[in-house]
Amino acid sequence: MAKKLYVGGLPYATRDEELKEVFSKAGTVDSATVIIDKMSGRSKGFGFVEFASDEEAQRAIEMFDGTDLGGRTIKVNEARPMEERPRRDNGGNFGKSW
Repeated sequence: MAKKLYVGGLPYATRDEELKEVFSKAGTVDSATVIIDKMSGRSKGFGFVEFASDEEAQRAIEMFDGTDLGGRTIKVNEARPMEERPRRDNGGNFGKSW
């Protein structure tokens, strides 16, 4: 069964291909995605790596959590489901103070 990992603290220059290459040392990487900010087009400094098996994912956590990648200490753990956030709605006033 595939397991998705969260990878935080990535250097902002890290791209999907590099992330996949690094984590493939722990096993078969099904996907590697660096999260990009929609407005700026820049990395948000975190991403997700999906492994073919739970064992490979656990190996990756043990190998990479707390290690240096491009001068930054990365955090690697099992990804949690995205929590629903409250909708950002300013009532249509768009910053007007009347």
